[in-house]
Amino acid sequence: MQIAFHIGANCTDEDRLLKSTLKNADTLLQHGIAVPGPGKYRKLIREAIETVAEGAPATGARDVLLDAIVEDDDVTRLVLSNDNFITIPKRIFDHSVFYHQAEKKLRGLHSLFPDDDISLFLGLRHPASFLQETATRAGMQSLRHYLGVLSPLEVLWSDVIQRIKLAAPATPLYVWCNEDTPLIWEELIRLFAGVAADTPITGQFDVLSNIISPAGMQALQTRIADIGPEDIDARQTLIADILEAHALPDLVEDSITLPELDDAVVDAMSAAYEADLEIIADMEGVELILPFD
Repeated sequence: MQIAFHIGANCTDEDRLLKSTLKNADTLLQHGIAVPGPGKYRKLIREAIETVAEGAPATGARDVLLDAIVEDDDVTRLVLSNDNFITIPKRIFDHSVFYHQAEKKLRGLHSLFPDDDISLFLGLRHPASFLQETATRAGMQSLRHYLGVLSPLEVLWSDVIQRIKLAAPATPLYVWCNEDTPLIWEELIRLFAGVAADTPITGQFDVLSNIISPAGMQALQTRIADIGPEDIDARQTLIADILEAHALPDLVEDSITLPELDDAVVDAMSAAYEADLEIIADMEGVELILPFD
């Protein structure tokens, strides 16, 4: 079975990719694609991976899990999502390592589904806003306590991705930047669900509709009808134009208030982020999804 698993990162998605994909659950099921509700599997998979960490999975554990998650017998692709799959915000920098538990969780997942065709999906975020949000959720008032000996400039997504690939070298990994999601949301839904560009879907403007004015949505709906479903560049160009004209500033600009993240540090982190994305784009077995690409 194909298993598409969106594994985070924390504070990048808020279950939006899952919710948008769930809007198409009935249509997708007709194509053999199951999108179960998260209550059916998040706890089950977490507990199963914890058990695997103590030894090999019990005989038949994979089939028991799938029977609990999937109700239909004709399913060929299973779509799963958990922003907290690797860990919760408070433990992201345990032992001063960015996502210290990544390898353990990925090895556990593959132990549970050893013969299945797993693909991983990971949303990234500008490290400064990522630290701002995750530290806040973790109840940390200081980055010194949150990061340990790490510097904010050492928070590099390429480090995490490299360790994921070491733990699961044959597993495709699709990554994207949270900042780009309004432009690429339809492509993400289709890639995650495993459907072609001409398969009708809904929810493709779920992200965009939350950050532009009603007038912007009206303009989008008027103009999008002239763009074919496979003309991705034209669609992304239109969305970029709508964002430029109708974006709600308070909803598209991150507020950085942590004292350690002054303007100079954030500027340096921005440069490091751009350089890091170039490294990620060249990694074997990793596909960086970018707009206008």
